[in-house]
Amino acid sequence: MLIMGEAKRRKTTLGETYGQETRILSWLPITKTQAEQFVALTTRGAWIGIVLMVVAWAIIRFIGPAFGWWQVVS
Repeated sequence: MLIMGEAKRRKTTLGETYGQETRILSWLPITKTQAEQFVALTTRGAWIGIVLMVVAWAIIRFIGPAFGWWQVVS
């Protein structure tokens, strides 16, 4: 008995449309490529936010007090 893999079964089921751009959910007007672009964009945005937070922390904790702009109270 031969067990067909998921990719082969999907290719057999979809026929001509196999490998073409498909929607993730039928009611959601977002394609797989658009979803991947969204993930890439939000990941980049998250890293930018982390870097900005570290820079702000360094300014508040070290640079501001070093220039006498304010005092850090422990």
